[in-house]
Amino acid sequence: MFIKRDLSKIIKNEGAKFPVIGIFGPRQSGKTTLAQELFKKYKYISLEDFDAQKAAHQDPRNFLEKLDKEKGVILDEVQNSPELLSYLQGVVDAKKRPGFFVLTGSQNFLLNEKITQSLAGRIAIFTLLPFSISELSGKVDIDKLSLNKLMFSGFYPRIYSSNLNPETFYKNYIRTYLERDVRLIKNVTDLSLFQTFLKLCAGRVGQLLNLSSLSVDIGLSVNTIKGWISLLEQSYIIFLLRPHHKNFGKRLVKTPKLYFYDTGVACNLLEIDGPDSLYSHYLRGNLFENFVISEITKQYYNRDKDPKLYFWRNLSGNEIDCIIEKGQNLTAIEIKSGKTINESFFDSLKYWQELSGNTSKDSYLVYAGDESHKRSVANVVVWNDLKF
Repeated sequence: MFIKRDLSKIIKNEGAKFPVIGIFGPRQSGKTTLAQELFKKYKYISLEDFDAQKAAHQDPRNFLEKLDKEKGVILDEVQNSPELLSYLQGVVDAKKRPGFFVLTGSQNFLLNEKITQSLAGRIAIFTLLPFSISELSGKVDIDKLSLNKLMFSGFYPRIYSSNLNPETFYKNYIRTYLERDVRLIKNVTDLSLFQTFLKLCAGRVGQLLNLSSLSVDIGLSVNTIKGWISLLEQSYIIFLLRPHHKNFGKRLVKTPKLYFYDTGVACNLLEIDGPDSLYSHYLRGNLFENFVISEITKQYYNRDKDPKLYFWRNLSGNEIDCIIEKGQNLTAIEIKSGKTINESFFDSLKYWQELSGNTSKDSYLVYAGDESHKRSVANVVVWNDLKF
């Protein structure tokens, strides 16, 4: 069963404007399914197939010329033949066929430079992450799934389309990531050590990124840790939330915070054995914060917009979990994993309003309870009713 993705209409519209459409995102996020659903008459070629890779590598011009009479072409996992993009430029410029090539890829670190060099101005790029809450509601009754169940299971499509056990899925997902993606990077020679690094990152979810601490814990240089963090970012495992730049007369923390694109991956790396274990887990609050911020991130990508999300913290410890920048306007979001609202939940928002001049209209409290409503201090929003 195909679950409609929020990006579908935008991708089809952009196909009329650009000769190349790029759908990029993490492995198993549904890129191939979406491309084949939107472009059913296009010829599909997987560049994970050895014969296709060989043909593209040995004679790229001939490989592309053979596709000339097709209605269109989907080149899946194009990071496996990045050299093809250089030759694609000539074909695109000569033929000028809108939306003829659809590329998918799961490794930005192998694609960014090639795309910038070869296809700048010729390609519309979209980021497809795992399901958002609104997308998943088309498959399952979200209200019947507990918050803990969703945080533990994550949002990767195959878990729901094939009714897979999340533990089994993520175990194989991480193994595939290590063996297919990480091993291609020259400065990663010990996959076992890199997996330990992944687990250490999961233990720091929702926290300030301390490169020195990671360096000491794993016994590698800070520069190596920086490279590995970049690798995780470029392969859509983690993202870094940067601190907001406005000072408001106070000294600010300048270090980013670390989050995973999917809490299911983080839960598996933390060896959490089921949804019920999240009730008392020491990182429950951090994982819930991750859950909310990744959901907001998906909403922006699903509208083909760059998520301008930040956090704010000064050296006195005052903090806002998420700041959304919309032009000159700033939306402040405080995130609490409790189901019962405590007045202390609003303390940071009150401080922020006094400091920034923002009002309750632009202030939100997202919590793990059951009812959205408005208060004099802020808008109170339930975890499954996020619309930003």
